[in-house]
Amino acid sequence: MNLILFGPPAAGKGTQAKRLVETRKMVHLSTGDMLRAAIASGSELGKRVSGIMERGELVSDGIVIELIEQRLPEAEAAGGAIFDGFPRTLAQAQALDEMLAHRGSRIDLVVRLKVDDEALMQRIAGRYAESGRPDDNPESFKVRLDAYNSQTAPLLPYYENHKKLVQVDGMGSIDDVAGAIDQALDAPRW
Repeated sequence: MNLILFGPPAAGKGTQAKRLVETRKMVHLSTGDMLRAAIASGSELGKRVSGIMERGELVSDGIVIELIEQRLPEAEAAGGAIFDGFPRTLAQAQALDEMLAHRGSRIDLVVRLKVDDEALMQRIAGRYAESGRPDDNPESFKVRLDAYNSQTAPLLPYYENHKKLVQVDGMGSIDDVAGAIDQALDAPRW
């Protein structure tokens, strides 16, 4: 099963993905984690994306698609992937559909974590104070949230038209959100 966890930064996608990795043995493909790892490695790619992420801007489709494509064999071997932070644009969604179709696969479900923007701003301020992650500073986060709302949220109709979208209240407890996601994953599909 291939699943997309959809929602703005700090909505809890990573937390829920980690749980799904443990309980369902899927591979978590987090573009944010992959990009942060590239930066930490000091690679040429890491150097290119470092400034982009620190400003809160989105990394180009080409770079993100390349990262995802490299990890697809691992996900296939595990029986499925959890896409977190990808796709972010319609072009990325179409590229993902095409990549998977070439491999005889598809996106099975898109789970949207519905959250409140103001609550996210508070959540990120706490996370930044705790971790100091450069892309979590409040100014960068505001840019990321605005980018999500203008560029990524418009993907909702795309997945809704493909009858793959399920909405979950992301403001509940971690366990409540997890239960709602499990219910969506276990529901019969037509």
